[in-house]
Amino acid sequence: MDAAQAIAAPKPSIDALMALAGPDMAAVDALIREHMDSPVPVIPALADHLIAGSAKRLRPLLTIAAARLAGARDDSCLKLAAAVEFIHTATLLHDDVVDSSQLRRGRVAAHLIWGAPSSVLVGDFLFARAFELMVGAGSMAALEILARASRVISEGEVLQLTRSHDLDLTQEVYIEIIGAKTAELFAAAAEAGAVAAGASPERCRALRRFGQDLGLAFQLVDDALDYSGDAKTLGKNAGDDFREGKVTLPLLYAMARTGAAERDFWQRTVDRREQTEADFDRARELMGQTRALDDTLALAARYADSAKAALADFPSNSWRPALEDLADFSVARKA
Repeated sequence: MDAAQAIAAPKPSIDALMALAGPDMAAVDALIREHMDSPVPVIPALADHLIAGSAKRLRPLLTIAAARLAGARDDSCLKLAAAVEFIHTATLLHDDVVDSSQLRRGRVAAHLIWGAPSSVLVGDFLFARAFELMVGAGSMAALEILARASRVISEGEVLQLTRSHDLDLTQEVYIEIIGAKTAELFAAAAEAGAVAAGASPERCRALRRFGQDLGLAFQLVDDALDYSGDAKTLGKNAGDDFREGKVTLPLLYAMARTGAAERDFWQRTVDRREQTEADFDRARELMGQTRALDDTLALAARYADSAKAALADFPSNSWRPALEDLADFSVARKA
């Protein structure tokens, strides 16, 4: 495809997937609202502040789509999808406290309004609600999948915390971190949907692989957007990773390719976090010079292709191309 054809090509979209899953997602939203309720007023208020900001709900959407692709005809996947959203939201509440984030989904971070203790405790409440929904779904296999995912996500977050500002972090460890803290929930969301549909072990593994590779692609793009996006489109401040000293793949590429000439810059800004207002612009300049963002996005595209390949043995019904579009969208998105 030449440049003119690339410009003319339609942009990847999840509109078809959203339309297919529309009735199911409306039911999932109703479950979420029902299970956010509590006689303690701060709980639904704080939870709604974050949950209402999620327009796409990609992870529960993935549970629904995986279940339907695998042949589900009943609604057993709905409670699992709602549980997945609660797990995700709980981790976001905890992460924002750990990272001292200012924005989340275009809104002021909850801990800045209600305080860190309330944010952490409401996150715990949402985890508890997630497990109630899993039990209500009546699938021990799905419960095991999502319980394991909750553990792995926590391990990934702790691993990332212990390796923050580590200029010697390897790409392998970075992939291990994002595989745990991000891709694991994508993988579990898809696998739980397949289990709810009564799919064969082979198809459950295939959908888990789809979710895992989709999640890796998604996080790689997120890490690139932190250097190339802006707060208006991202829903959070651009440069948060850099200011927090998080070592992500774009930073690893840039550090390796600038070498000794910029070693002092990276040690000062990332290791010691002694930053000036101009440092983020300098970091972005170095990203461009070293093609760090381009190569991060190229790796994301390879994971997206691998995700699509995992669907090869599924029937080519309306759900399969919609999920393939989701993989392409995960790389092409701007927020």
